[in-house]
Amino acid sequence: MTTTFHTHSELETEAVGRGIALKLAPGAVIALSGELGAGKTAFTRGAASALGSYNVSSPTFTIVNEYLGGTLPLFHFDFYRLSGEDEVYDIGWDDYLERGGIIIAEWSTRAPGIFNTEDTIYVDISIGEFSEDRVLRVTAGRNAYSRVHAD
Repeated sequence: MTTTFHTHSELETEAVGRGIALKLAPGAVIALSGELGAGKTAFTRGAASALGSYNVSSPTFTIVNEYLGGTLPLFHFDFYRLSGEDEVYDIGWDDYLERGGIIIAEWSTRAPGIFNTEDTIYVDISIGEFSEDRVLRVTAGRNAYSRVHAD
């Protein structure tokens, strides 16, 4: 099932991330894709705020940022500088999965094989007609709904 959101500012993109994160249960994985500047970190900032974490920055050079002070741990990955699945596993991907937090991975298309398609929420963000417009396509695998709290 795919749901499409249209936003017209960075704050609205953050609000979509916040809304989705409010429904997540421990162990949820969100795979973000989109071109440079599409709003992946803005989405993550919104999600983090819903979990009680703030001051989110892109982990481009650190590969993963851990935000542990909120209601659930958030592990924010950026695969941009990685060359594939082996490097993701080398930094402890499986260990992060077992920690029971929320995982959000930017540039998920750099290591598509690490995601269990049935258990992952995919968010593709594209730039819309105007420079601030974004189109977010959210697709949840069949089992991903078990990682989302019912309304």
